[in-house]
Amino acid sequence: MILELNADHPEPRKIRRAVDALIAGEVIAYPTDTVYGLGCDLMNKKAIDRLYQIKQMDKKHQLAFICHDLSDIARYAIVENHQYRVLRHYLPGPYCFLLLATREVPKLVMSKKKTVGIRVPMHEVTRALARELGRPLISTTAQRAGEDPFIDAREIDDAFSGLAMVLDAGTGGMVPTTVIDLVSVPPIVVREGAGSIADFV
Repeated sequence: MILELNADHPEPRKIRRAVDALIAGEVIAYPTDTVYGLGCDLMNKKAIDRLYQIKQMDKKHQLAFICHDLSDIARYAIVENHQYRVLRHYLPGPYCFLLLATREVPKLVMSKKKTVGIRVPMHEVTRALARELGRPLISTTAQRAGEDPFIDAREIDDAFSGLAMVLDAGTGGMVPTTVIDLVSVPPIVVREGAGSIADFV
């Protein structure tokens, strides 16, 4: 099911409808400031299993946490002062920062290195979802392995069987987030994407 909404001023009623689906354990698709994402409620194990299944993704593939702002992050990641300065400078924005996980993070979504990827997208729809849900979404790019990300809501709806809804806020981007490992000193660029890496190399 496709639900059209305003990218800059998402209608609260439609955001609530999407969040109700997340709370019910459904997987949805939504726009971000880079590419469209697929995601579900961080605290729903069955939904996370379903997300892996819908994307046909290996369980070793790490998912990102989408938070609505920096206040959410400390609950799920251990943030030292120097790391917080980086987060405050670059977020919201097209970055995913790897940090050490706290005990709040479900083991199912934690990497072997005990890290989590934190995102605060500069997109009103995504942030409204996380704000209304009251906790992060767990998220992955809406793409098939080895292929470009899908940019059209209808293509996403057709490509991924089992989605409860696709939030359509217009054409998506094709360049994913830049991933930076902030646990390493100095930080390591894990993946170069939409965000500039000039300060990290």
